[in-house]
Amino acid sequence: MLAAARRATGVRGAGFVETEAQRIVLRTEGQRLTPTELGEAVLAHREGAVVRLRDVANVLNAPEPKVGDGAIDGHPGVLLVLSSQFGENTEEVTEAVERALDEMAPAFASERITLHPALFRPASFVQTAIDNVTRSLLLGGVLVAVVLFVFLFDLRTAFISLTAIPLSLLGAVIVLDRLGLTLNTLTLGGLAIAIGEVVDDAIIDVENIFRRLRENRARGAPRPASEVVLEASLEVRSAVVYATFVVALVFVPVLTLSGLQGRLFAPLGIAYILAVLASLVVAMTVTPALSLALLAHGLGDGAEPRFILALKRQYRRFLGGLTSRPALVLGATLALCLGAVATLPFFGGSFLPDLREGHFIVHMSAVPGTSLRESLRVGAAVAEDLLRSPHIRSVAQQIGRAEKADDTWGTNYTEIHVDLRPLSGQEAEAVEDEIRRALTKFPGVYFSMRTFLAERIEETLSGAGAQVVVNVFGDELGVIDETAREIARVLSRVAGAVDVQVASPAGTPEMIVRLRPERLKQFGFRTLDVLDAVQAGYQGAVAGQTYEGSRVFDVTVILDPADRRDPESVGGLLLRNDAGLRIPLGELADIYPATGRASVLHFATRRRQVVTCNVRGRDPASFVAEARRRIRAEVTFPAGVYPAFAGVTEARARAQRQLLLHSSIAGAGIGLLLWLVFKSFRTLTLVLANLPFALVGGVIAAFVTGGWLSVGSLVGFVTLFGITMRNSIASFPCWRRPS
Repeated sequence: MLAAARRATGVRGAGFVETEAQRIVLRTEGQRLTPTELGEAVLAHREGAVVRLRDVANVLNAPEPKVGDGAIDGHPGVLLVLSSQFGENTEEVTEAVERALDEMAPAFASERITLHPALFRPASFVQTAIDNVTRSLLLGGVLVAVVLFVFLFDLRTAFISLTAIPLSLLGAVIVLDRLGLTLNTLTLGGLAIAIGEVVDDAIIDVENIFRRLRENRARGAPRPASEVVLEASLEVRSAVVYATFVVALVFVPVLTLSGLQGRLFAPLGIAYILAVLASLVVAMTVTPALSLALLAHGLGDGAEPRFILALKRQYRRFLGGLTSRPALVLGATLALCLGAVATLPFFGGSFLPDLREGHFIVHMSAVPGTSLRESLRVGAAVAEDLLRSPHIRSVAQQIGRAEKADDTWGTNYTEIHVDLRPLSGQEAEAVEDEIRRALTKFPGVYFSMRTFLAERIEETLSGAGAQVVVNVFGDELGVIDETAREIARVLSRVAGAVDVQVASPAGTPEMIVRLRPERLKQFGFRTLDVLDAVQAGYQGAVAGQTYEGSRVFDVTVILDPADRRDPESVGGLLLRNDAGLRIPLGELADIYPATGRASVLHFATRRRQVVTCNVRGRDPASFVAEARRRIRAEVTFPAGVYPAFAGVTEARARAQRQLLLHSSIAGAGIGLLLWLVFKSFRTLTLVLANLPFALVGGVIAAFVTGGWLSVGSLVGFVTLFGITMRNSIASFPCWRRPS
């Protein structure tokens, strides 16, 4: 039958006929292009009797056997996943795709296709994040303006200082563009962090100019305003320059982070450093010029605002009380700093804070070997339950895999995309709890749930889309499977564990067909011929291709679906040898049921099994620490089998070590720079003495915000130390010349 189908659909070239003046190409047309024509192909001819292909087979148009399926809101559907090229702008690509879909809307309508264009739209998260950072940037600018006006109490000085913000940020953006970086969440975050710093140089400069102009006006014979402005600006120039370069050096360790954490925070650090350096240029050029233009005249009576004078009086009284008790102040300070250091080991840790993306990916794993139909049924029930929530916009189900997909999922595995309506942070957290409660209604099925970006980060870090990953290495699959199951049982008993799963479970049902060489020899069958027949019967064998315009169709020989539903009927598959002898497959092979696995995981040539879980209600760092202790105490590892933890906690620890090491090196460089400037150990010690106070403030801030230290928090500490160093240098009295 396979040979007959091949002969009926074959295409051959025919050559040409060449006359004295022409070459005429011969084109043969005999291929059977339609099911009806193909059914008329002659299979056998004996004594005038003809057996056609349609006499022994059903010849019809039909789909290929599915290896995956999809559903949208519980109804049959097709999920189309579009990926942008590396380095492309997500928003631009998304908008271009949506324009193309809008143009195709009439074609969809004519074919009665209902399009769901935003089952998962990463650009929405990008836009929301950028809007939030932009709003924070604007709010920070407004707050800086209010503070400047309140404390300087002069619109002109506040205006001069504020000009540093747009000019510095604009300069940083121009350089970012030249470097090939875009304005994204990370670079905007760096600019937002720097917004309080970019105005600092200008404030120091304009405040000193303002003070010197007031003093000059109070003199009997005032000097020219241009001379006063120049001297006042030069008076604090060294402080501004050195303080700015110290801030830039403090942030260098962030740029040296390796791996994913480096890719995440390096753009933020670059934007921050560029903004701070741009503010230095503005303070050295624009600020003095504006001060001369706006402050040279009309300074009033030269008196400071009353509330500033009152604040100074209170500060002098408070400072006098402190300086009269130096031992008490130093003792209390030391105790406070030691207390802050002592609390650090008790803080929780995570790689990144939880991201509110407005979209969840629910992974559903049924028993290995579950059919597409059953996975669809369970998925439809899950979708129906989830869609009862008014906060959920859509539920899309992807079962198994596409034919040429990167993932090798079985039909028992499903990804469910749950898209939420716009919600606040607390509402999104409540919806996550609601979804988890709904999933508990489906026993016998394992679920795990993560946001898309968090899962991609976790996959990049450990190869598995989960916060905690335990790799179990060994040689014997059965042994490492049993050890992995024991680890999973231990993890499930650790407080905070959710979504505990073994990544590649055994138990996939199989029907083994083991050929018997002596029987093949006895009946005259060749091994490969038998294997080809089994493949054609149950997987399908492509005999040829037919064409309809520009569309290509495979001509496939396969058993009828009704004959492929009963695994016990495999032994009844009839085979024929070259002599025409017909014999069932069961006479040539041992056929028996068994269990296997869909995939065997490896890493660095070693077999492995993977146990994954997520953490809910506590920080991942303390969870992993407890899990390590309990696994060591409760799990017995056979010879040659050992575990290895991976995931976000390991990445956080690696980033923490790098930051501490690189910060130590940068600190040594900063200390050397300050030593060259001050030439005094006592002065250097006084400047560095402020760093412990920054640690106390940072610890209090971390405690108030939840008591977790992520990589972002560590970057915040780096920023805080830089600001502290800057304030110490800029306020040190040795920079100012006597008036």
